[in-house]
Amino acid sequence: MNTELKMYGINNIDQYIENVKQSMTYRFSGGNMIVAGLMSDAQEQMAMDDVEGARKTLNLAKNILFQIMEGQLVGNVKND
Repeated sequence: MNTELKMYGINNIDQYIENVKQSMTYRFSGGNMIVAGLMSDAQEQMAMDDVEGARKTLNLAKNILFQIMEGQLVGNVKND
């Protein structure tokens, strides 16, 4: 298995990103809200003693954040 996929804890990071792009949260709020949601999920996982799950969730949040920084995803959606 690809090391990148092990790091993120999912089978297909590209498909995950495509699912993010299709989500209502991304379409109406942008990637920053996706990152915030993933970080909240990681906090909940840590509260439930799922440290490995929290680590993987934080890696997903970082991947999305890096894609926002590189201009591949939109951080904020302006709703006029």
